[in-house]
Amino acid sequence: MKKLISIALASAILFSACNNPAKNAAVEKENYEKAKETLEEKEKKNPVAFLSVNSRDKHNLIGQTVIKGSVSNHAKVCAYKDVQLELSFYSKTGAFLLKTNETVYDKIEPGKSASFKAKEFAPKGTDSVAIKVLGAKTN
Repeated sequence: MKKLISIALASAILFSACNNPAKNAAVEKENYEKAKETLEEKEKKNPVAFLSVNSRDKHNLIGQTVIKGSVSNHAKVCAYKDVQLELSFYSKTGAFLLKTNETVYDKIEPGKSASFKAKEFAPKGTDSVAIKVLGAKTN
């Protein structure tokens, strides 16, 4: 009788230890899809957190401030388009002079960048330009 119970117990442990690889793969894929969906929702809700701007400025012959730069998408899933930028002009002493908005009409895929060029008649005494991302549209 003890032998029968020990065989039954050993076989129960053996069957419970054997997992179905197809079932595990399906569960892993489902979990991955859920994580991807939540990541995409997070990226769609807050594009400012996943977009960054690099730029440089100079003055042209007719007195305009020419700003060249790029907008980079650091998201993993979501692509952005029509990125809205805010350009702030400051004096040498750091005094705020003017604020304008610019839109980059490009679709930026995850991990990619889009370049832009803006020309503005900046106020007299402008020394620097600060740019920040205000928002963007998703697909």
